[in-house]
Amino acid sequence: MKITRENIDALNAVVKVDIAKEDYSAKVEKILTDYRKTANIPGFRKGHVPMGMVKKQYGKAVLAEEVNKLLQENLNKYLSEEKLDILGNPLPKVKDIEWEDDDYSFEFELGLSPEFDVDLNAKKAITRYNIVADDKMIDEQVERIQKQYGKLISQNEVEKDSEITGTFTNEAEGIENKFTFTLEQIKGKTNEKKFIGAIAGDQLNLKTKGLFNDEHELQNALKVEHDKVHGLDIEVNFEINEINKREAAELDQELFDKLFGKDVVKSVTELKSKIKEDAEKQFVQQADQKFLNDVTEHLVENTKFDLPSEFLTKWMQTAGEKQLTLEEAKEEYEKSEKSLRYQLIEGKLMKDNDLKVDFEDVKASAKDMIRMQMAQFGQMNPSDKELDDIAARVLSNQDEVRKISEQVVSKKLLDLYKEKANTKTKELSYEDFVTEVYGKQK
Repeated sequence: MKITRENIDALNAVVKVDIAKEDYSAKVEKILTDYRKTANIPGFRKGHVPMGMVKKQYGKAVLAEEVNKLLQENLNKYLSEEKLDILGNPLPKVKDIEWEDDDYSFEFELGLSPEFDVDLNAKKAITRYNIVADDKMIDEQVERIQKQYGKLISQNEVEKDSEITGTFTNEAEGIENKFTFTLEQIKGKTNEKKFIGAIAGDQLNLKTKGLFNDEHELQNALKVEHDKVHGLDIEVNFEINEINKREAAELDQELFDKLFGKDVVKSVTELKSKIKEDAEKQFVQQADQKFLNDVTEHLVENTKFDLPSEFLTKWMQTAGEKQLTLEEAKEEYEKSEKSLRYQLIEGKLMKDNDLKVDFEDVKASAKDMIRMQMAQFGQMNPSDKELDDIAARVLSNQDEVRKISEQVVSKKLLDLYKEKANTKTKELSYEDFVTEVYGKQK
């Protein structure tokens, strides 16, 4: 067997595999001999069928199967030994084979991975946000806690500070749902006026469009599907069941213990400090994700290299479950090119900086995730055995292993970017962060 490669250019090559009769003949003869021993052909006793008849009936199929096995095994071995970094899979140059000859030649197109360098130390610094919980946010959180743990006081009629419980119905749409909300959640003074002064038992006809400040609140109020709620414009009946005012809870030791455990917090000052600490832990995750996204975008935009686009487009025609037309494949390539570029950049960074993800990394990450989930349900100190047992079950699922592995890679790259990228730090409140990153919130 002979394998040769012709490099068309830096990104494309053709591999030719020549298979001679001596490469496959002994194997084919053995298989046909075994067939002859077991062949059940009318007119002949088992084991006494003439070899010529066996070859006529099975010869081409056996030859084709064995040649294709040899082809795949040796092509894969060649690619591995030559350390060729290819994109996609080799594409065979299609030709009709009659399987009448002794020697066969096959050609495969290869798309080669480009060579490039990644510069993390960009001229323009990338912003790393330090999000702080300001006094306004902390005070609002204290108010929310006081309301949440406060006492309900019944009211005769709806006032601006009322908490209203009632049932939304629309028979035609199959809507019937009991929901509790405050007038702060209702959008606009026109809607608000419909509630002010109403009493228990009153029925209000309401338009769903523009009823709540947040459409997701409307989804909760009506218990409809997420896709249906956006732009929903129907009338609903709302029957008021209860009207209450929530008296704020006292900021005392009983409340502190209920929130954080006995004597963890002992004053309003400590309460605010704890709220600030917990909030800023959450903000770190959001700031890190924003930084990771920004570095990713920067690297894709500023790391220049060519791709074997024509080859990849052809490969995409046959790579999926469904055969694509050339136009469909071009469209698919355009959609996935950015992702492919980042995958190559990511691989280059991992290799150049000797970053590896092994099973112990994945297992440790799984245990951290399990530990946090258990803490949410009040299990603060699980044993190592508990964590190992649960992690073993999680990691028996290959989809979970893949997902956690990707998270570990992201964490390693994030640490690398923090260490080596050209960054500047910007400190701002969460509200200002949301405005700067996502635009003015309505």
